[in-house]
Amino acid sequence: MAVVNTTTTAIASADATGTKFARAGEPEVVKVGTVEVASGDSIGSTLRLIRVPSNMRITSLELSSDAITSAAADIGVYDISANGSAVVDVDQFGSAVSLATAQDKTNVLHEAVPADISKMGQPLWQRLGLSADPGKSYDLVATLTAAATAAGTVTLVAKGYTA
Repeated sequence: MAVVNTTTTAIASADATGTKFARAGEPEVVKVGTVEVASGDSIGSTLRLIRVPSNMRITSLELSSDAITSAAADIGVYDISANGSAVVDVDQFGSAVSLATAQDKTNVLHEAVPADISKMGQPLWQRLGLSADPGKSYDLVATLTAAATAAGTVTLVAKGYTA
């Protein structure tokens, strides 16, 4: 066994630039989006809930909903309408999350796959596998994977920090 001294990328960067004082932490950003789902909304329907900047480090993504019978949704990332509205990653956060029973602040940040600890604290652009920050906004979207047979409300709360 060897004694090692390991630093985070942020500390290594501060050392490389000669930064001698830590800056106060950035204030937490909280974004909230709420939409209504109608009975009969079908598979493939999209619920654009929150717009976030590509440099946001999302630390929590809480889903709340009424019991929307039979409904389920992927929670992912889409380009905004000004950029063509294309799917970037349909289930980056959640995969076929049930809305059939009421949800109360269910954290879906890592629901799609077991938490990849190497992605924790990364800005959104890096989570998406991009090599550089595109400096744009994305929409966080719930895409129905099972049709709604009842109406109800869906709310998504994103918490995090911007660089």
